[in-house]
Amino acid sequence: MKEKTAEMQQSLIQEGLMSEEKLLQQLDTSENGLSTSESRNRLTQFGDNKVDIHREDSVYLRFFRAFINPFSLVLILLAIISYISNYVIQPPQERDLTTVLIILFMVALSGVLRFVQEGKSTRASEKLTKMITTTATVRRNGQEMEVLLEEIVPGDIVVLHAGDMIPADLRIFAAKDLFVNESAMTGENESVEKLPTASKKENVKSAFELEDLAFMGTNVVSGSGEGVVITTGAQTLFGSLSRQISTGRKWTSFDYGVNEVSKLLIKIMAVTVPVVFVINGLTKGNWFQAFLFALSVAVGLTPEMLPMVVTTDLARGAVSMSKYNTIVKNLDSIQNFGAMDVLCTDKTGTLTENKVVMEGYCDVDGKQSQYVLRACYLNSYYQTGLRNLMDHAVIERANEEGISCCMDHYHKADEIPFDFKRRRMSVLIADGAHRFMITKGAVEEMITYSTQVYSNNEVTAMTEDDHHQLVKAVNELNHKGMRVIGIAAKKVDGSTITLADEQEMIFIGYAYFMDPPKKSAKEAVERLQQQGIAVKVLTGDNEEVTRYICSQVGISDAHCLSGDDLMTMSDEELRQVVDETTIFAKLNPTQKARVVQAVRATKHVTGFMGDGINDAPALKNADVGISVDTAVDIAKESADIILLERSLLVLSKGVEEGRKTFANIIKYIKMTVSSNFGNIFSILIASACLPFLPMQPIQVLVLNLIYDISCISIPWDNVDEDYLNHPHNWDAKSITKFMLWFGPTSSIFDCATFVFLFWVLGPMIMGIYSHGNALAFSRLFDTGWFIESLWTQTFVIYTLRTKKLPFLQSTPSKSVMLFTVLSTVVGTVLPATFIGHSLGFVTMPALFYGWLTAVVVVYILLVTILKHFYIKQYGSLL
Repeated sequence: MKEKTAEMQQSLIQEGLMSEEKLLQQLDTSENGLSTSESRNRLTQFGDNKVDIHREDSVYLRFFRAFINPFSLVLILLAIISYISNYVIQPPQERDLTTVLIILFMVALSGVLRFVQEGKSTRASEKLTKMITTTATVRRNGQEMEVLLEEIVPGDIVVLHAGDMIPADLRIFAAKDLFVNESAMTGENESVEKLPTASKKENVKSAFELEDLAFMGTNVVSGSGEGVVITTGAQTLFGSLSRQISTGRKWTSFDYGVNEVSKLLIKIMAVTVPVVFVINGLTKGNWFQAFLFALSVAVGLTPEMLPMVVTTDLARGAVSMSKYNTIVKNLDSIQNFGAMDVLCTDKTGTLTENKVVMEGYCDVDGKQSQYVLRACYLNSYYQTGLRNLMDHAVIERANEEGISCCMDHYHKADEIPFDFKRRRMSVLIADGAHRFMITKGAVEEMITYSTQVYSNNEVTAMTEDDHHQLVKAVNELNHKGMRVIGIAAKKVDGSTITLADEQEMIFIGYAYFMDPPKKSAKEAVERLQQQGIAVKVLTGDNEEVTRYICSQVGISDAHCLSGDDLMTMSDEELRQVVDETTIFAKLNPTQKARVVQAVRATKHVTGFMGDGINDAPALKNADVGISVDTAVDIAKESADIILLERSLLVLSKGVEEGRKTFANIIKYIKMTVSSNFGNIFSILIASACLPFLPMQPIQVLVLNLIYDISCISIPWDNVDEDYLNHPHNWDAKSITKFMLWFGPTSSIFDCATFVFLFWVLGPMIMGIYSHGNALAFSRLFDTGWFIESLWTQTFVIYTLRTKKLPFLQSTPSKSVMLFTVLSTVVGTVLPATFIGHSLGFVTMPALFYGWLTAVVVVYILLVTILKHFYIKQYGSLL
């Protein structure tokens, strides 16, 4: 594999050193691009332009993997031990494989269900992913057009702008301040400038040394350019490297939590099972029977349905979220989405309508000026970098004013694209023999780099009074929610411009724009706050405009920090004030990421919502990155969640589904762990006190199987509305507390049932226990505890699934009621059937069911009371 990568590098180096003409000839293309028919032929020849980093496993491998988890492996090991012990210890006529078969059936049930649900999850994920499209701009038939990334072919001419992902390995032959982030390939965070000139370097060892090569997997930070596609898909350098990289998914806090629970249960099993074995061996005298019983107890303590429940719940959550126009790219992010308690979001398009209108254009004296509109139009029309909503608003206003029809004698000679450090962009315009540079950008920067002003048709030096008046006018507009940009100009002698030219300019005026708050924004912010999510605004816009918008949508503007403030603060100082600060203004991309990191460092589960190239670092730093389907490529690539509708209301609905998913997983874990822990106490007490086994090994296995089947429906359970109004994070300690409170409670009623069966019901039916009627007595006891254990385990689900009163205040889903009722009916009727008799059960008298009803009612009442005190002590149940 490494040899193939080296070969690709050498091939790319040769093409990077080759002349442009020769390379285009070799690729059989031209600067006008391919024809539509030729591109189709090449797509057939070279295949789709995509790299399967997460290579799809075969059906056989996925089926095998569905059975590989700690619980299934424990069960398989127990089945092997049971099989060997039967054939080694037992004589041929007494060998019984029923235990082995039931254990294997439980493994098969869990594995097959997980396999089926993972298949559904994969298909649902693929279907949802197709709803998110990433395109690239190519030149075909001499015309620029947008095509899907996977339809790019060798020989295509690709046009690049800031925010674009490099769609394939390219040879750059036109560039203007084209900077590319190659950190995904090289690990270096600094952007690299790409130049069109073929390198003259000798002894080039790496393709990354050549400035005229750009690679799939990287993205454009600023500037613009063009390049010809050399290789696509798996044949790219990225495709080669991806096959050498382990792409196992990153564990979330939830994964670690489930892992801790698994370890806890296995530790309990490792301690308890030997104790049960020894106690029963010593008290009963039959060591082989004691061994089989201990083996069955080990199986009963294993929550083998946990992997299936987790997989099913995540898949169900992703599909449900899609109904609210929320697409989950990363299934594992659902837990963080539901646990999110701080949302950091950009302002434009999220809180505002994302439809900018040019409200006015003034000279330095505050008077409306067609000259300023004309200069602004020339800059916006001719720039080819990152064209934003204000550029479109300028062009639209110029068309309305008739300015655009008088520009035929102008043409662009050069430009310096916008970047987030300079916060401005320049275009060199030629008018016959005259050339002049028009620059627009943030007013503060434009005033700083201007030494003169244009007023009343004359140029004069900028005075302190000019400076003061401009700042005052801009602040007044900002207070009204207007976004203001400054416009400056300068005569240039040469045919190109550089950053050095953006000095000593002439300030000619300013334009102001309005992007009004969304009508739904205030309701959405209130809803998020009701859900326990604090909203913080991180924007590149100035403080006054941001304060105005936030005041309109219900976000407190009492505490605000600017990018300049952050520059003077250490990380520790930022962490101390980040909780109380709601507005962060005039931030660059690095500062946005730093704020998100600071919020996370204060133990908050942090979401970040953004759609621009400047949002990509923050999206990666957040616990859950959220973007929209209209975002720039790199933003969509960096996000975990994609919204098909840019609205905080949609986000709020998605959060609800994320919390439902988490709630149902935690229900199963807590109920199963506490139930298993309670069974440990009951088994230890019964083993020490009874002269026979409290339940036969095969009966323990059947009980566990029926209970597991009743839990299959939990992923589809209803969740209380008030639970959805608060974020919930993984807390392994809460599981231990839940287990210690509710596990032993069930043992109290198990012991009461032991007393009733041994001292009341047994003697009433067949007299005092003696060796003469030992078998009949033990069978009655086994059957009674089997049914009582099933009823208490199953019906307590209704109580422990909610902090409210079951049915009266909180109704379980129909699927939960169906599965629990059916499981209980099957378990109750089973002892009276021929199958039950073969398992060692007997038909129970009517008196027992009267007792059973009383036990279950009192048990549910006690659990309800304990639940009240538990919630009072710890604040929540789940």
